[in-house]
Amino acid sequence: MEETEKRELIAISPEWSIPQLQEKIADAITGDGPALASTPTEIKFVSAQTCLVVNTSGSTGEPNSVAISTTALIASTNAAHKYLGAVPGDAWSLLLPTEHIAGLNVIARATALGTNVIDNRNVAEYVDADFISIVPTQLHRALTSDAKLLEHLTAAEAVLVGGGPISDALKKQAADKHVKVVTTYGMTEMCGGCVYNQKPLEGVEIEINSAGLIKLKAPMMASDYLNNPAQWQSLISDGWFQTSDIGELVDGKLKVLGRADDVINSGGEKISLSAVELLFNSHFPNQPVIAFGLPDEEWGERLCLGVTTNLTLAQAQQKLNGRNSPKEIYIFDEIPRGALGKLDRAAAKRLALGK
Repeated sequence: MEETEKRELIAISPEWSIPQLQEKIADAITGDGPALASTPTEIKFVSAQTCLVVNTSGSTGEPNSVAISTTALIASTNAAHKYLGAVPGDAWSLLLPTEHIAGLNVIARATALGTNVIDNRNVAEYVDADFISIVPTQLHRALTSDAKLLEHLTAAEAVLVGGGPISDALKKQAADKHVKVVTTYGMTEMCGGCVYNQKPLEGVEIEINSAGLIKLKAPMMASDYLNNPAQWQSLISDGWFQTSDIGELVDGKLKVLGRADDVINSGGEKISLSAVELLFNSHFPNQPVIAFGLPDEEWGERLCLGVTTNLTLAQAQQKLNGRNSPKEIYIFDEIPRGALGKLDRAAAKRLALGK
């Protein structure tokens, strides 16, 4: 590729204010400024079509540097706004870190609507906005312990909740408190959420392959893994991106059953750890939990739960029957989490084993 077909890539500085970051994102989109990387990088130049380079969370391995084109980012923004009915002048509230696509999306979307993003992180008083994007942990906190955050969420036209599954019980709690939740499913490779309330956004196609894995095709698909192009090519076929998530389509709606690497095999039974957590939350709605597997001579892997309360194994087994019945319970000071509040099962295993 000729040098003229490339553009400069610079890392987002933690010293930039949010207004500065919004201005630089706008320049990256229009081409008036360099492309932006979410974290420090040794890469100095990228394709002229690339405007953002965002690292994946790395929850299941080394993070990948995802190249996102201007075209993809605009497609994602437009599809989200069409679904939400957003119009110029509407405001977005920033409650997420800007190292990840979800936070960067909030800034890009505010820019598209011609408004300044409202930085409501680490504030004593929230400033109301039309739209908010959060993770399930923040929704749980608002519904159980943070009255000011709850008030902020109820004032919005829509609250996007992504980055992990939420239970039906939590959704009902939110609805009862008049929080207009829109569940989202997606990933950095799709510019964030591309399925809202289990239905694909405009231009998004979904297939389930023979192994039960979700495949996606969409105009907001990223271009490459800059640090691992071979892996990117292994996941792309005829314009489809192969995810690591297990799912099913029911009446046109996508039901995400969990990550393929979130499934353990215990006594010949395949158990979805995410499904166990959702089932647990339906019986114990306000008790944080993490499910994980540990090696076992008899079972191959035994199903374990990590909780932060004095819940007994017998109490859990009374509600969780059959394959979903845990073999052990561990009491943790807090549930281990990684980027954007995602459950860290590897850390839970280490805690359980005393490592």
